[in-house]
Amino acid sequence: MKKRNKVLTAAMALCMALSAAACGSDDSSKAETASKAENTTAATTTTAATTAAADPTGTTTSAAETVSQPDESRPEKEEVRLEYWAEDSKVAQSIRDWVAEVTDPNSEKFIPVEDRIVVSDVDGTLIGELYPAYFDYCQFVHRALYDDTYKAPEEMKEYARFLEENIKTRTLPPNSATDHAKWAALAYKDMTPDELIAYSKEFMNSPAEGFENLTRGEAYYKPMCSLVKYLEANGFTVYAVSGTDRTLVRAVMSEHFEIPYERCIGTDVTYTATGKGDTDGLDYTYSSDDKLVFGGEYITKNLKFNKVWFIAREIGKVPVLALGNSSGDLAMGQYTVNNSKYDARAYMLLCDDTERDYGKPDVAEKFKASCEERGFTTVSMKNDFATIYGDDVKLSEAPAETKDSEAKEAA
Repeated sequence: MKKRNKVLTAAMALCMALSAAACGSDDSSKAETASKAENTTAATTTTAATTAAADPTGTTTSAAETVSQPDESRPEKEEVRLEYWAEDSKVAQSIRDWVAEVTDPNSEKFIPVEDRIVVSDVDGTLIGELYPAYFDYCQFVHRALYDDTYKAPEEMKEYARFLEENIKTRTLPPNSATDHAKWAALAYKDMTPDELIAYSKEFMNSPAEGFENLTRGEAYYKPMCSLVKYLEANGFTVYAVSGTDRTLVRAVMSEHFEIPYERCIGTDVTYTATGKGDTDGLDYTYSSDDKLVFGGEYITKNLKFNKVWFIAREIGKVPVLALGNSSGDLAMGQYTVNNSKYDARAYMLLCDDTERDYGKPDVAEKFKASCEERGFTTVSMKNDFATIYGDDVKLSEAPAETKDSEAKEAA
């Protein structure tokens, strides 16, 4: 028994010795770690102090700024600026100020990226609409009257001639929005979406009537194209919301504006399958031999309140910025400004430039009053744009106002 007690006593003594050694080692490590931390802090403080002393402005660089240097091997993102606007444009400056404020995380008016939704009209807002009329109107007239590959029904030709006579004077007949939509839908019946896009892009290469050095595809407003790129560079998502046929909007907007197809909202037409015939869609299964083609009927014209409806249906969020140029865009502007939970804005273009475009100052003045009543900001194409289509583009005929005044003088 005594021998056993001696063994236990010896074992306990050994354990105590090992425990003490371990504790001593741990204390030593802690001391070493603390020493290293103190040395690092001292070194950082010395670096910061040296930087402050070397800076003649007296600006002190923090330790975090000193340690976390940017990776010079990584190229910086190129800054996108608002171009082609007049240098003294207060409207352009208001856009810059608003964008800076709503994209600042420290601002009370900050808008999260996912809610930075912009909706913009197309004709007369992003592209020209006076060469001599809307792009889709001009293309329809070409399709019905001058396209050798298409045989238009006589009734369609009759309407196309009537429309052509009106748009030559840059005036539109009553009910032209719905009448044109009906005939245009029929004109592209049985074409696939890709075929119509290719057809439209080909038509974009034709000369813009009434201008020198300009095609229809190049007849876009350079300041507005710059604005779209500027907004997207600041985290905004831009949707094209137009009264033009959706497929034509896709063809035009995918070029210089680079707005993808899924963000193009326009007038809708029916679709069908080549093998479907008169079978109801609920009773027909698309086959491997089918092609998706246009059905030849228009469904809804995307103007006025319908723009609000389409935005709510397809985007699912209230925009924070609306861009337009006519009474067809007022509803969209009202919806944006009055229904958004953010500091939302609406900017509307005025067709008041008669030297670089076929402006209509009297129309612009009336529209300006309508916009101001609603709290919208108006954009003078005459005063706020440094250029419209480019400085090499000239008018090839006198604007309607000039013709009228010359006629009165002759009389």
